[in-house]
Amino acid sequence: LVEMRMQQQAVAAGAGGARWRGDGASATAWWWVAVVVLCHLLASARAGLLESNPGLAYNFYQKSCPRVDSIVRSVTWAQVAANPALPARLLRLHFHDCFVQGCDASILLDNAQSEKTAGPNLSVGGYEVIDAIKAQLEQACPGVVSCADIVALAARDAVSYQFQASLWQVETGRRDGTVSLASNTGALPSPFAGFNGVLQSFAARGLNLTDLVALSGAHTIGVASCSSVTPRLYQGNATNVDPLLDSAYAKTLMSSCPSASASGTVNLDGGTAFKFDSSYYTGLQNKQGTLASDAALMQNATAAQMVQVLTNPIKFYAAFSMSMKKMGRVGVLTGTNGQIRKQCRQVNSS
Repeated sequence: LVEMRMQQQAVAAGAGGARWRGDGASATAWWWVAVVVLCHLLASARAGLLESNPGLAYNFYQKSCPRVDSIVRSVTWAQVAANPALPARLLRLHFHDCFVQGCDASILLDNAQSEKTAGPNLSVGGYEVIDAIKAQLEQACPGVVSCADIVALAARDAVSYQFQASLWQVETGRRDGTVSLASNTGALPSPFAGFNGVLQSFAARGLNLTDLVALSGAHTIGVASCSSVTPRLYQGNATNVDPLLDSAYAKTLMSSCPSASASGTVNLDGGTAFKFDSSYYTGLQNKQGTLASDAALMQNATAAQMVQVLTNPIKFYAAFSMSMKKMGRVGVLTGTNGQIRKQCRQVNSS
């Protein structure tokens, strides 16, 4: 009920919001409008969010490691400033962690046959950022902050760098898992899945249709491998374009992936690939969803209505923020479960 009320408030708050114009002064003011709206929504629902998972809390490390937020933000923003591809990578890292055994940092482990060795995770990156953050936190407060919380915080801060303000609050208190198996990664949604397949993947993690549409907006940044796209473009040596794909956009994709066996990458958002905005949803409406799983959202009437709503940037930011917090609670280890890893790539020896 809390989630539904917040989503309704977000829609109402976003109505009539200013449009992005791109000039400096108005752009700054516009972003602050979005931030103010989000802060209001988050503050009004804080109690309900905490009640939904008493094992997590805001400011969990307030006494044990009071500088955790500033350290994570400082390291993350410095690295994003040098590499604009990192927001998409860290966001995907968090997503791929939570969808397999829950948000327990199991994707970070380097043991044989670990999750990161599985096909869907071979293109996942951002590990070096997590290592750098962990190193600083171990100096500031040894053995206190979990790798799972670092992943969640770094994903938020990487996306938020563009705004120079936190786009959502992160509940912390997660502990780290000790098991990582490539065989468990079948829970990850497939880029080739149709609507029902993707929805079932989300439902298996306790996420609903609203979460599916909102979290799919993560594809407003980042890239996909050609192998994830070429089945929509080619069949054998002949061109056979997916009818759910705009023909002109298909040609754009073909320029980056010129054959069925191409090994390059394509932007997930054909409009603004490095800007976290709502253009992904506008692209969906124009049959410019890069992955089959993106295009599938327009094949369900309710999902398509949500896509229309989320073309409004403020409504997108609010919905995405709520669903990210919800995803961040999936399968968490809290209390005395799991451990606090000293190094994120390996379990503690004792």
